[in-house]
Amino acid sequence: MPTMEKRQRGRPRAFNGPPEAASVQSLDRALRILAIVAEANGLSLSEIASASGISAPTAYRMLTTLESHAMVEFDQNEQLWSIGVGTYRMGASFLRSRKLVDRARTVMQELMEKTDETANLGVAEEDCVVFVSQVETHQAIRAFFRPGTRSAFHASGIGKAVLAHLDTERVAAIAKRAGLEAFTERTLSTLPALSGNLEEIRARGWAVDDEERYPGMRCVAAAIFNEFGEPVGGVSVSGPTVRVTPARVAEIGPLVRDAAGEVTRMIGGRAPA
Repeated sequence: MPTMEKRQRGRPRAFNGPPEAASVQSLDRALRILAIVAEANGLSLSEIASASGISAPTAYRMLTTLESHAMVEFDQNEQLWSIGVGTYRMGASFLRSRKLVDRARTVMQELMEKTDETANLGVAEEDCVVFVSQVETHQAIRAFFRPGTRSAFHASGIGKAVLAHLDTERVAAIAKRAGLEAFTERTLSTLPALSGNLEEIRARGWAVDDEERYPGMRCVAAAIFNEFGEPVGGVSVSGPTVRVTPARVAEIGPLVRDAAGEVTRMIGGRAPA
């Protein structure tokens, strides 16, 4: 009886070849160059070409492409290529999310047990919130966000908790760039409505997504801060409105606020004054 080969996640359905067959040659070469530059303290084009085994013209085209994304930098005076700030941002983002996930897990587990609802962890990106971890409730009907799920700032509990601790000019800039899409009839899709809600969030220390992204779902969230007092993400509790009633929201809010505060301390952060 024939056995069915299990398809690896993250690959096209029709792909069954060896891993090396899936590589994109130009991308592979560019990453090789990036690794070579990262290990040195400034290299000339000829040195990069020699170390990578790539011709100088091809290496130059790849370097200029990487430069356009701030992955490498070119010193006009020394005529040397070095690693760029873009790689630092990516690395810092990875370390931040990894640090958060590892240290927040116990707090999230306790929060789920106290509320009997799903606890979530999200990090703030440029125009959205990305969910990176979740501790699910044992309830039959529950909220579920797959790690990597993105949500608009203005229509998520964590997103609004983050926005509440940004200055008004930055909130307006994010709203203009990302838009304020009305996902449901309860979405705060105008800047005045959103700004008024953010003032309430700052005053009490936690945010509520009241069916603003998904009908029948409520979420209570609070922000996590870094060592500079800047919001970098948040913790939330989410569940169906039949269980997460307005009365329960008032009970859950302080628990979520305290949990976010604990995670902030775990990562060496501090709440803003």
